[in-house]
Amino acid sequence: VQLVESGGGLVQPGESLRLSCAASGSDFFFNAMGWYRQAPGKQREMVAGIIRNGVTNYSDSVKGRFTISRDNAKNMVYLQMNSLKPEDTAVYYCTSGLVTPDQYWGQGTQVTVSS
Repeated sequence: VQLVESGGGLVQPGESLRLSCAASGSDFFFNAMGWYRQAPGKQREMVAGIIRNGVTNYSDSVKGRFTISRDNAKNMVYLQMNSLKPEDTAVYYCTSGLVTPDQYWGQGTQVTVSS
């Protein structure tokens, strides 16, 4: 399984970014997909998850601002991030798994929110 993220960058507070993740390999391990993030000096946290039928879950810190989606035909997962805050600054990782989205990890993409 290989997960490749794209779409990170530097934005100002209040702006938006869309992260993309291209998955390849055994389709069984794309049942659950998600996004985690890790900020400097902080523990890694799950941001959002989505299972194959489209059911989603979010951390309280991003609920209402971030939207996770997936395209099963293309093995892609996306994270639309709106109303970004400086505290959203972190390395964002695309993840996947058979039951929970924590078995396979991408290399990460940096998101920086700063004025």
